Amino acid sequence: MDKILGMGNALVDVLVKLDNDRLLQEMDLPKGSMQLIDEEKFLQIKRQFNQMETFLATGGSAGNTILGLAELNASTGFIGKVGNDEYGQFYRDNLAKHDIEDKLLLAPSLPSGIASTFISPDGERTFGTFLGAASALKAEDLSLEMFKDYSYFYIEGYLVQDHDMILHAIELAKEAGLQVCLDMSSYNIVASELEFFTLLINKYVDILFANEEEARAYTGEEPEQALELLSKMCSIVILKLGSKGSCIRKGTETVHVMPYQRNNVTDTTGAGDYYASGFLYGLTSGSSLEKCAKIGSLLSGHVIQYIGAKIPDDCWNEIKLNINEILSE
Repeated sequence: MDKILGMGNALVDVLVKLDNDRLLQEMDLPKGSMQLIDEEKFLQIKRQFNQMETFLATGGSAGNTILGLAELNASTGFIGKVGNDEYGQFYRDNLAKHDIEDKLLLAPSLPSGIASTFISPDGERTFGTFLGAASALKAEDLSLEMFKDYSYFYIEGYLVQDHDMILHAIELAKEAGLQVCLDMSSYNIVASELEFFTLLINKYVDILFANEEEARAYTGEEPEQALELLSKMCSIVILKLGSKGSCIRKGTETVHVMPYQRNNVTDTTGAGDYYASGFLYGLTSGSSLEKCAKIGSLLSGHVIQYIGAKIPDDCWNEIKLNINEILSE
């Protein structure tokens, strides 16, 4: 099976469930968005969290995707940057636990990044992200050696604000012969970086993941038209449509797959990340687009039943059986 290398913000998620959305308004965090926050805002949120029940998990969009792939026994690696603190060690320990090749770099003078994650009563999640050490990942930290022996390079859109670093990483990946996969990550990031996204998508990206809002922010079009436009720029485009499933386009082939049936939505954190895990797992197994999308929907449908971007260990055997059923169809 092909090996997959991820790169992203190495963050630890601190999650809290809200009874209502009033706190989001008080913190000036638009519901459903990912906002980068400074240390002052982070400390303000931390004071609120000290009065609430919180949950801890490794996070970061690409990190979640790589974790999901590792749970399926795919060969993976991860590039990121952490601080020399308990959160950085927590992140490193989790990579080792799941046999993910550790390509973490250290920023000893900075704290590890924290994603304060607010879960609304309807399951929607809102992030106030203090990047800390994660933002110190720079172009000069990367080498061609990091990319060797991998087939796919998966990156999160949250990184695009550092243009030099992203371009250098992608150019190294291309030099090493990897296919580049990009998840657009957040509609507000797309809207603020339209010109740079256009450069990446037209010149470098082979496989593009986007949800409905991100595709609209980029193209100005509704899903069907957006898929048509994006498919002219990339080899494979995956458009995630929430309760309406997902649409995949490769050349003239279009596939629509409905979402996995689930009993409840507890927290949508990681839904898109785990969809990408399943889709890429199918792709590296040589599966059809439809089967790739079904596996993506399966993982996405499972992770939203739990708090945080993590599926409990005792669920994976059932998931693997379900994947085998999909692959044998």
